[in-house]
Amino acid sequence: MSGFTIADIPDLTGHTAVVTGANSGVGLETAKALTARGARVIIAVRDEAKGHTAAAVMQGPGTTEVRPLDLASLDSVRAFAKAWGGEPIDLLINNAGVMIPPLTRTRDGFELQLGTNHLGHFALTNLLLPQITGTGRVVTLSSGAHRFGRIDFDDLNWEHKKYRRWRAYGQSKLANLLFTRELQRRLTEAGSSILSMAAHPGYAATNLQSHSDSKVMEVAMGTLGNRLLAQDAASGALPSLYAATQDLPGDTFVGPKNGMRGTPAPSSRSRAATDEATARRLWQVSETLTATRFPEVNADPPA
Repeated sequence: MSGFTIADIPDLTGHTAVVTGANSGVGLETAKALTARGARVIIAVRDEAKGHTAAAVMQGPGTTEVRPLDLASLDSVRAFAKAWGGEPIDLLINNAGVMIPPLTRTRDGFELQLGTNHLGHFALTNLLLPQITGTGRVVTLSSGAHRFGRIDFDDLNWEHKKYRRWRAYGQSKLANLLFTRELQRRLTEAGSSILSMAAHPGYAATNLQSHSDSKVMEVAMGTLGNRLLAQDAASGALPSLYAATQDLPGDTFVGPKNGMRGTPAPSSRSRAATDEATARRLWQVSETLTATRFPEVNADPPA
């Protein structure tokens, strides 16, 4: 592939990266690349055994460490942040996610896709933000599926209307982009140089499509789609790595150049994903649901 590759990632010796869902798929490949470039990578995963299996395949001058994190449990998110303490973080990559499962609820009662993909990462980011260095970045994974998402403030958690798994997924991925935008606005307002970025992997061959509880859908997407249309997980990780390490303005959304596959480049997003009023309202609602707030961050000294 021409264009950006892992070789274009700068030396990350002395840098610490937290990658959620780094035990498989795009998260695993992201963590492998960061380790290869010298970073200390925290593999934040629900299943620690799978995390250690993933760590065993990572090679390079960097180091790895496995820590438990279940984004479908706010207690787990808070425990992760508390155990982290005051160590500096250079990169927080909000990678973990679930896609089109049957209607399921998190331990806190949220619809699983919104609860894991958005609310869990929302809480984690706010709790860890005081530890993110002044030149650090938060990269949140979204999807092209955000384009058919709609934020339904009257029924965010699908408690009243009939559950539509694809629409719920689209809502969660739209929430990721609105979160990225509002986080950047707040960081800029606070005078911080931390950057909030977003990425999507295009169509990458991972196991994300294999948890729909529908054999027809799993064959269509996981087996046939992955074989015929998808790029591999390592290529799917490149947009995240590009957003994490290249010279870009805050709130950049990176994806494969042609949308589905190919070298990473800044990507377009739907009009709904740029709605600042919706982004601010979603932030306020998310604060209430997670009982977490945007913390004080260190402002950059005046020039």
